[in-house]
Amino acid sequence: MKKIGILYGRERSFPPAVIQRINDKNVDGITAEPVKIDKVGQGLNPGYAVIIDRISQDVPFYRAMLKNAAATGTAVINNPFWWSADEKFFNNVVAVGPAGVPVPKTVLLPSNDHPDDTTDESFTNMAYPLDWQSIFNYIGWPAFMKPHAGGGWKSVYKLDNAEQLWKAHKETGQLVMMLQEAIDFTSYFRCYCIGRKHVKIMHYEPRNEFLDRYKVKHDVSQELLNTIHDYVLKLNDWLGYDFNTVEFAVRDGIPYAIDFCNPAPDADKFSVGEENFEWVIETAASYAIERAQQQQEGRDNLTWGKYIRTAVDGTYAFGR
Repeated sequence: MKKIGILYGRERSFPPAVIQRINDKNVDGITAEPVKIDKVGQGLNPGYAVIIDRISQDVPFYRAMLKNAAATGTAVINNPFWWSADEKFFNNVVAVGPAGVPVPKTVLLPSNDHPDDTTDESFTNMAYPLDWQSIFNYIGWPAFMKPHAGGGWKSVYKLDNAEQLWKAHKETGQLVMMLQEAIDFTSYFRCYCIGRKHVKIMHYEPRNEFLDRYKVKHDVSQELLNTIHDYVLKLNDWLGYDFNTVEFAVRDGIPYAIDFCNPAPDADKFSVGEENFEWVIETAASYAIERAQQQQEGRDNLTWGKYIRTAVDGTYAFGR
């Protein structure tokens, strides 16, 4: 019997629903349950063919456990090695390079406070002050400042001028931030992507109240939706995510990828609505079963993105 485990925290709608859906399908030799951890020994597999990870971004113990599981044969969704290395600024680099997907102009900013155990001498190679005027000329106002890694709209600021930037930057402590062009959009979309082949484009309005953000229908062409669909697949193929969301802001007919590093994306019935919830439950359940059927004991059953694959085989070229 191959077991599919769901690793989760405070979620109470997606995990039990996907477990029930998998089990209700009555696929021979497949069962699903919440992951149970009573010990983690080096080189000892926890007994799951597949684990869907919904919480390790917040719990380092789980991230280490998942790497051990992956190294001993478990197919982990998403790849814990890549997720540990990835961050939002690098995602933008891949987008403007090999993926060829439009993103807002973005620059990386050093943390306001020195990291622990560092001094001024640790930043010998850093120009002081930075060339702020060229940064402002490049990004323009208004702009968004957000952490270069992480998610959940934490420590995100909308800024109208340099004075607001200085004030906000002081509040961010040791966080490495990025300053990003604000896209004045006419329509906005949030897209689930599962298995790098299943895409659900959801009309979305981030300026609405929380419960009304999916209650919108943008008047756009099928050609635009097809482009968004293509961009979603490109980004997830290059980055290697099997369960992710990608958000697009449309300006002058061009969809700009705003946020596409969400490997434990919101899948709560209360917030995404009945139709979207049903899609993500059914698609995630079917994909987890597919991965369990393909899983081979003792082998590397992870999936890797095109960025890693082309780097390893020597064919990677930026901007192609």
